[in-house]
Amino acid sequence: MKTYIYIFLLLLSSSFCFAQTSTSHLSGPQQLSVAKTPEAAGMSSERLSRIDKTLQEFISRDQLPGMVALVVRDGQIVYHKAFGTADVQTGRAFKTDDIFRIASMSKAITATAAMMLYEEGKFSLDDPISKWIPEFKNPQLLQSFSWKDTTYSTVPAKSEITVRHLMNHTSGLSYGVISGDERFSAINAKAGIVDLYTTKAVTVADNIKKLGKMPLVHNPGEKFTYALGLDVLGYLIEIWSGQSFDQFLRSHLLDPMGMNDTYFYLPDAKKDRLVPVQRPSKGAQKWERYPVTFYDPNYPISGAKTWFSGGAGLSSTAKDYAAFLQMLVNGGVFNGKRFLAPYTVYLLSQSNQVGDLLGGEKGDTYYSLGFGVQTKQGQDKGNGSIGRFGWGGYFNTNYWADPKEKLIMVLMKQTQGAADGGSEGAFTRLIYSAVDK
Repeated sequence: MKTYIYIFLLLLSSSFCFAQTSTSHLSGPQQLSVAKTPEAAGMSSERLSRIDKTLQEFISRDQLPGMVALVVRDGQIVYHKAFGTADVQTGRAFKTDDIFRIASMSKAITATAAMMLYEEGKFSLDDPISKWIPEFKNPQLLQSFSWKDTTYSTVPAKSEITVRHLMNHTSGLSYGVISGDERFSAINAKAGIVDLYTTKAVTVADNIKKLGKMPLVHNPGEKFTYALGLDVLGYLIEIWSGQSFDQFLRSHLLDPMGMNDTYFYLPDAKKDRLVPVQRPSKGAQKWERYPVTFYDPNYPISGAKTWFSGGAGLSSTAKDYAAFLQMLVNGGVFNGKRFLAPYTVYLLSQSNQVGDLLGGEKGDTYYSLGFGVQTKQGQDKGNGSIGRFGWGGYFNTNYWADPKEKLIMVLMKQTQGAADGGSEGAFTRLIYSAVDK
């Protein structure tokens, strides 16, 4: 009997030890922490302090009403400050935990979620999307367009759209209003396709099935055209996972990551932290709330709340988004969990998936499966290290992550029609100049 008890206790002890050390193999910071000093993370306090004056000058020149700025080095927050007025109408100042409509910054999160399913064998990057969405079978190219009545003619495309085409923006799909192409603005509007946000009772499935019947701008794979491809990918995630897109993100990425302030629709308890979209005003206050146009700025706190856009639908904080980027800089791990394999992170954030279709041979960036990625030409122009990856959002939000320097930058603003004056570039230069080791 004593022997059995000893063996049982030994097994129990071994199991306990395994449970305590089972994530010890995961590399990289597992949580964002506040650096004791910037110097502890290899950054200069004196040089980081230059950011204060520079960002404040954008406000003083009426180029921006304000912003939240965050810098992370090796998982340690070395700079996190708020500047200016979040809502001129009420006089509310910006706070570091403010929530922003991140618009196209949603795309990277959607691409990451898709690659989690890729690792489960749900699809191949070169699978035609008509395999799951029959409306995309036998795609057509726009041939002619009549301004008189918005009718058009088409010719068959040379090939079908693949999952890879959606992710690297070479599908031939288009945005409508956002594209700047008035033909597609008219075509998509007539078909009732949502470009950005809606507070109406529309679902992504409704939108994507309509989009599948629309003509393409060019043959799939022939050009880089920024488009609704990530909205299509969001719908595919629903099909592959058997969950609604918001439920999949919540259960597989956002909650396990600890991204507790990232949502399609904000809970009532957090809606007062949402920053209004502002635009320049000719009045004494210089800024005013943006009105309802082809989208409703009241998204994501009102309306039917059925719209889950993979390309533009999320709202988040600077810190939440930095945590997401830290997971990628770590090679796919965070919060004691592996979300993606290192090779998948490479495909998502480093690989060149467009050749010279974006920027050409001497371009500053190319595009991976989820990000714009810095080339040697971009590095030599002063934009940061080779391999730095990032993007931005429609309401003037910016981010990048530098795996070489283990640096992350998030700059959150919430404007349309603002001069801006190059805040992202200025912030970037000041960050790199503050690196000590």
